[in-house]
Parts: sequence; structure tokens; C-alpha cells
Amino acid sequence: MLLFFNQKSPLRPSLLALLGLGLASSGCARRTYFQADARTGPGAAAPLPARADSVLATAGRQYDHHSGLYRLFLGRHYRRVWAAPVAVPVLRLATAVPGGLQAGKAGGGYQSISMGLDGAQGREYALRALDKEPTRTLPLGLRRTFVLNAVRDATSAALPYGALTVPALAAAAGVPHARPRLVYVRPDETSLGTMSEQLQGKVALLEEKYEAPASRTPDLAGATGFLGGEAMLKQVYEHPAHAIDQPAFLRARLLDVWLGDWDRHERQWQWAVFEDPGGRVRYRAIPKDRDQVYFRFDDGLVPWLASRRFAAPQFHTFRAKYGYVAGLVKQARFIDQRGLAQLTRADFQRLAVDLQRRLPDTLIDRALRRLPPTVFALEGPALISALKARRETLPQAAAAFYLTLARAPVVGGTARPERFAVTRYPDSTAVRIFSQALAPGTGGDSLLFQRTYFAAETRELTLEGLGGDDVFEVSGPATGRLMALRLYGGPGHDRLRLHGSARGLRLFDEAGDLAASGARPPRPLPKKHRGYDRLNDD
Repeated sequence: MLLFFNQKSPLRPSLLALLGLGLASSGCARRTYFQADARTGPGAAAPLPARADSVLATAGRQYDHHSGLYRLFLGRHYRRVWAAPVAVPVLRLATAVPGGLQAGKAGGGYQSISMGLDGAQGREYALRALDKEPTRTLPLGLRRTFVLNAVRDATSAALPYGALTVPALAAAAGVPHARPRLVYVRPDETSLGTMSEQLQGKVALLEEKYEAPASRTPDLAGATGFLGGEAMLKQVYEHPAHAIDQPAFLRARLLDVWLGDWDRHERQWQWAVFEDPGGRVRYRAIPKDRDQVYFRFDDGLVPWLASRRFAAPQFHTFRAKYGYVAGLVKQARFIDQRGLAQLTRADFQRLAVDLQRRLPDTLIDRALRRLPPTVFALEGPALISALKARRETLPQAAAAFYLTLARAPVVGGTARPERFAVTRYPDSTAVRIFSQALAPGTGGDSLLFQRTYFAAETRELTLEGLGGDDVFEVSGPATGRLMALRLYGGPGHDRLRLHGSARGLRLFDEAGDLAASGARPPRPLPKKHRGYDRLNDD
């Protein structure tokens, strides 16, 4: 998604000026921007026969109606792919899946045109148009200007059929995945409820969602249920017995990095629930919405400038070399900090090497053949070559990914009382977190988290108490240079036991009782500090 233009993200006047230079001749936003019907070729203007099983369609031929000068400024992107004719089956709700489908709730975020469909046995499906409508990503004052034309046009940077190639690759990598398939929604379809008009005449992806127990695939056979991203995080924050399966999440994130999938924020995941012995609950990641794999953005003057490190590096172009990995993973920083906190550099390297072994040339060739033939002829060989080159340097990309997270890690507790034992050294800081909730009735506590952070990798370390009456025990030498340490107390009565120097120590506390001799008085929690409260900012 083009979150750069989201109402929740500040607009950058310098880049808007550049858009003005490139699009001054475009004037106001066009009222008839999108293709009225995806069908193309002979007979496309005639009514679709009732018994038609398939059509020849384009994902969005409007993106390919531009001059060479326009492409110089705004990029070539995947314009030819959006205009390529593709044979697509016609959606028939009664026979699309065993037991048929019925219209469910309208879906979609700031750009997606999508809805839910209800199937047999409580199963749920998602129907999502390939094309986007990003008008709501802009402030009201820009929705009738040339800027809307530019934001709409940027959709062409995505490969519309890229999601079709992912299942085979994800299965080999050991990552749970959806199984999307192409469908065409009839121009006279009326069985989709309130979304009928918005989806009529469009090419879309139909895939089953991981919601009901009946949706479990063999690799998730032991799962007892499924949760969305926010629901899962609330469970993890509430009790220390609930935890993300971090090695499995890292495997999924390294697959994202390899595929160039930059849009992996916390709402782009579903989570399978596994109940382990001893009352522990483990959550395994399931990626959703693979519409940004193989993203190609910086092949025009304006998008090249927009995607620089000082602007919006998350709009990361897929090519044989990874480039700026910190930009590629930026969008998922919040969930990465909390889902990969316990994993070391060695863990990143071990899983990267394992993925190299699991992704042979023959598999890549077979997976990319899932593209429609006309699309494969345009982009298949180049994508295959880039994927093979990226596989060979995946360990280096994994190292860059690790260092991005290691620079300023955030480690948190839960809503229950925890004890944070921190030992500071000139070259490192060791952290252990103990929880009474993991040892009920014993009068003691159990180890919840343990890791050592090294000064060569980490500039600043943040510890968040979240809830409960937490204790922060900080010890170390009385003098010398130490790693910067931020402590965030929650709403409970937290305590700080400081033994040694307070150098580099900053305190933030809601109750104001997190204090110790030699340390600065605790500051109030920032209105939007970078902690767990982010999920409550609606």
C-alpha cells in the first residue's frame, strides 16, 4: 500500500513538488480513470453469455496508455503486464468451492476492493480485486487533483499476478500460505451484496482465509484455532504463557525479504494457535495479501526520488541485488521487534542457509510458471533470474536484516508483574526477564526472556514493563561508557533498583514512581511512545 499518502502519515511537500513537475500537464483527477470492464478482445463490448466459463481480460489496461515522456517521469513499472490479455475463469458462487459461496462482509483497507465470502463448515473466503482504488489514502483537499492520478498510477508498480507464484515457494520454505486463484466477476453479477457494483467486471483473486478449524492445512494440523494480528498481540501482551513462535516467524520474514514483499505490517498476518503442554500457547505466523511481491517502483524519476532513504525507503524495488534492506523491512518494524526479539545473528544465518537449500532452481522455475502465459513471456525469465541471484546472497541480506533490528531493540513484558534483571558492561548489556505468572503458587518466578546485546550492534535498548507491578534491577560499573537504556514503566507501581552508574539511563513512567538515587526523575509516558499502546491508537 502507498502508506506514504495515508492520512495517518504526514505528506512531504518536497515530493509533492516533484510530482507537480512530472504531472503538471495532468490537471485534475480523471473521473473515468479505471477500465469499465476487464474483458478485452473481440466481443468484449457485448453482453457476457450466461454460460460463459472464461473470458479474456486485462488487470488494468489504463496503466499502459502513456507516452515515453510520462514513463520517464513516473516509471515503466509493470504497465505491460497490467494490459496483457489473460484467460480468466468466470466466478460462479454456487460451484466456486465445494458447498458453494454466499456474500459476506465488505472488506478492504485504504486501497483494496475486497469482501468476505461464506462457505460450508464455517469456512471463510476473501475475494479481492487485482486493481486498487487509493483515493482514501489522500487528504480530502488532494482527492480532486493531479496527485490522485499519480497515486492511482503507482498501482502499476505491483505485479498483479505475483501472488499466484508464492504458494509453491512458501510450501517448500515451510511457511503456511494461502492458495489464491484468478476469477472474473461478471459485469451483471448481483449476488455479492453491497459489493456487487464495485466488483462487477473486475479480475480478482479468490482464496480461503484461515478462520475456521475446517480451514486447517496439513502443516497446521495441530492448530486449535486462528487469530488476527491484533487479537494475537493482545493475548501475548496479557499473559507470558502466550508467545509467538519466533523461529517460524523468522522463516516467514526471510521468505518476505527474498520475495521483496515490503508491505508486511502487523495487520498482514493471520496466526495459528497451538496449545502446548503446561498451559503454554504458541502462535505460528501465516502471511496474508501477497500483492506487493516483486514490487518495481524506482524506474522513473519521481518514484526514484520518492523511494530514497530520506523519503519513503519502504517502497523497495525488487531486483537481483537486495539494496537497502532496512527500507525493505521498515513497514514491519513493529511486529518484527516483538516477534523476533529472542533470535540471534546465528539464528538468522542458520535459517537463511536452510532456505537456500529448500529453494532449488527447479522449484523457482515451476513456481514462476504459475503466471499466466502472456505475463510469463513478459516478466518470467527476468524474475526467475533475480530470485536465483537473491537466493545466493540471502545470508548477507539476513545479516543486514538482523542488524537493522539489533540497532535499537524493544523488549517488553506483559500485563502481569515481571522482574527485569539488567547487567550493563562496557561492551554489552545482558537482559533477563522473570515472571511470577509462569510459576503460580510457588512464591517465585520463572525465566521468560534472556539475551545479551552487544555495543558493536546495539545503540540503544528499550525495556517496556507494560502492566503489573514490575521491578527493574539495573547493575553495572560505576564509571565508563555504557549502552543507552530506556525503561518504560506501565500503570502499576513499578520499582527501580539501581546498582552502579546511571549513565545513559532514561526513565519513563505513567505512575511516576520509577526512580532511584543517581538517576534522572522519571518522565511521563509520551502520548504515543513506541510501545505496546500502539494497538490502542485507533
